[in-house]
Amino acid sequence: MDLEAEKNSDALKMAWATIQQRLRTIRLGGGKTRMKKLHDQGKWSARERINYLVDNSKDCFEIGALAASDMYAEYGGCPAAAVVVVIAKISGHRCVIVANDATVKAGAWFPMTAKKNLRAQEIAMENNIPIVYLVDSAGIFLPLQDQIFADKEDFGRIFRNNAKMSSMGIVQIAAVMGNCVAGGAYLPVMSDETIIVEKTGSIFLAGSYLVKAAIGESVENELLGGATTHSAISGVTDYKAKNDEDALNRIKRLFEKMGQPTPTGFQRNTPRSPVLSTEALFKVLPYKRTQPYDSYTLLEGLIDKDSMDEYKKEYGQTLITTYARIEGWSVGIIANQRKVVKTQKGEMQFGGVIYGDAADKATRFIANCNQRKIPLVFLQDVTGFMVGSKAEHGGIIKDGAKMVNAVANSIVPKFTIVIGNSFGAGNYAMCGKAYDPRLMLAWPSAQMAVMGGEQAANVLLQIEKATAAKKGEKITSQTENELLKKIQARYLAQTDVVYGAARLWTDAVIDPAQTRAWISMGIDMANHAPLQQPFNMGVLQV
Repeated sequence: MDLEAEKNSDALKMAWATIQQRLRTIRLGGGKTRMKKLHDQGKWSARERINYLVDNSKDCFEIGALAASDMYAEYGGCPAAAVVVVIAKISGHRCVIVANDATVKAGAWFPMTAKKNLRAQEIAMENNIPIVYLVDSAGIFLPLQDQIFADKEDFGRIFRNNAKMSSMGIVQIAAVMGNCVAGGAYLPVMSDETIIVEKTGSIFLAGSYLVKAAIGESVENELLGGATTHSAISGVTDYKAKNDEDALNRIKRLFEKMGQPTPTGFQRNTPRSPVLSTEALFKVLPYKRTQPYDSYTLLEGLIDKDSMDEYKKEYGQTLITTYARIEGWSVGIIANQRKVVKTQKGEMQFGGVIYGDAADKATRFIANCNQRKIPLVFLQDVTGFMVGSKAEHGGIIKDGAKMVNAVANSIVPKFTIVIGNSFGAGNYAMCGKAYDPRLMLAWPSAQMAVMGGEQAANVLLQIEKATAAKKGEKITSQTENELLKKIQARYLAQTDVVYGAARLWTDAVIDPAQTRAWISMGIDMANHAPLQQPFNMGVLQV
C-alpha cells in the first residue's frame, strides 16, 4: 500500500467532510424554532419549495451555499446569505431558481444577499436560461443599508437586470409566497408572470404601519397588498394560488408549455468513464501543498477514457493544453502541471509556475478552441508566473499579457476549477473570477491569494520590522517569531477556501468526485446561449 497516497486521500476527504459539516448547519437556515414558526404559518421553507419544484432534487447544483459564512456575526450571522440559489430543471427546462430564506432575518437582504442574487441573474443572462424567483423577504436589512442600496452592484441592479433579461427574451417567473415589500416589490412585477399565494403572500411599497405614519391612512396589510387585492383590483399579479404547493404546481405547468431552445451546438458523444476511479482520484493531490505531483494523473480521473489529444505536448510543459471529453462533451483543457519538468534544452522548470513558452502555447490553444466552438476548462493549481532576470529578459510579461488577452476575449464558455493554489497573476491567466467563467468552482483543497502564505508572511514581516525601526524600536528574535506566526495565521485564514466562497469568489466548493458532473451541467447550460462572434484578441505585442 502506498502510504503517501493514502495520506493524500485522507487529507482531501477530511477537508471535504469539514465543508459538508458546515453545509449541513447552513441548510438549517435560521434554525428549528424559526422553521417551525414558518410551517405554522402554512409556508414551506426555501429548500422545501425548491425540492418540490424541480424535476429531480438530486440533480440540483447549488450556487453560493457558503455565501456570508462567518460574516455578520454581530447580527447573528446570515446562513447562505438568506437566499438559496440552484441550477436545476423544471419540466425538463434548465433554469436558475432563487428562493428567499424567510427563517433568516425574515429573508432580509444583506449586502451578500444582493451579490448572490446578482450572480444568479448573471448566470441566467450569460446562458440564456429562465430564472424563477420564490419571493419571501422583508426587504433591505436596514442596519446595513449603506452597503446595499446606492452603488452600481447593489440592490437596484437587480431590477435593472430584470429589465435587461426581459429585453433579451429570458423567461422570468416570480411566485410571491410571503412578504414582498418596498423596493423589492418591483422584482415580481418586472418578471414576465407573477403568482401570489393567498393569505401568506403580499406586495406593497409600504406596509400598514408606514402608510399610517406617512399619510395617516389606516388599512390592513391584506387589503393593502394581499392576493385578492393584486389579482382582482390592481392587476399587479397574474395568478392567485391557494398555498405553496398550488403556486409551485402553477410554475411547473407554465414551464411544461415552453418551447425548447435552439442549441448552440457544442459537440457531445456518448460519455465514457475515466481511467482513474473516484477513490484513486482522491489519492493524487499531495497533502503537503508544496509537494509536486503529475497533473496528467489528475486528468485521468476527470476526462473520458481515451479522449485526450494533447496540443504541443513537448513545448511549454508547465501548462498542459489538450482536447478531451468530459461526460461526452468536447472540451479544451488548460491545466497547470505541478511536476518539475525538464525542457528540450535540459533546463528544469518548476511545477505550478507559468513560463513564457507555456503562456504562448496556451494563447494559441485558446484561439483554436474559439475557432472550433469548443468550451474551455481551466484546472488551476498555479503559484504565478516565473520571475527573475532570465524570465524578464525573455519577455514573460509580454507572453503573460497575450494569455490574459486570449482568456479575456474568449467567446466560448469557460469553466474554472481551483484544485490547489490560485496565486497572483496566475489566477487571472487561468481564468479567475474576473475573467467571467460560466462557473467558478473550487475543491476543498483550494487556496486563493496574491501570493503564497509563507512568502507573503515574510514580506509583511519585513514591512513591520521596517516600521518599527523608523520608530526607533527594536524587535527581538522572540518577538519576530511571534509576529511572524501572527501574520501567517491572519494571512492563511484569508486564503482558506471558505473565506473566498463566503465572498462569492467561487460559485461553489465541490466534492472532487462531482467535478465531471458540474462541468457537464455547465456545458449543457451554456448550450442554450449563442456565441458572441467573432473571436478577436485585439492588439498584441508579438
